[in-house]
Amino acid sequence: MEVVNIKKKFSLFNEHWSPKIIGQLNGQDVKLAKLKGEFVWHNHKDEDELFYIVKGTLIIEFRDRKITLNEGEMLIVPKGVEHKPIAKEEVWVLLFEPSHIKHTGNVQHELTKEHFEKI
Repeated sequence: MEVVNIKKKFSLFNEHWSPKIIGQLNGQDVKLAKLKGEFVWHNHKDEDELFYIVKGTLIIEFRDRKITLNEGEMLIVPKGVEHKPIAKEEVWVLLFEPSHIKHTGNVQHELTKEHFEKI
């Protein structure tokens, strides 16, 4: 067991759209990411995805609507639902998702990460 200081972990990296693993439990990864700009439209066929906003405001666009998440708010995107995160300013987000999840789901893109660094 180890106490994890979330703010300290965020200070260890600057790149956007490159989640870092800070913990694992029951086959799930707890990740931190800094987001800025627009991500790619994608879905996760077999996995739900949790977004918890630590700092900033994140827009998650769906084909039929947009949801705005502010600091301290979270959203679970159900498996199979196509979505595109948008961060007009830098956003710090905590992600909780299965360890085997593909970063961009069903899409190969220049932002796709094959491996996630542990910090």
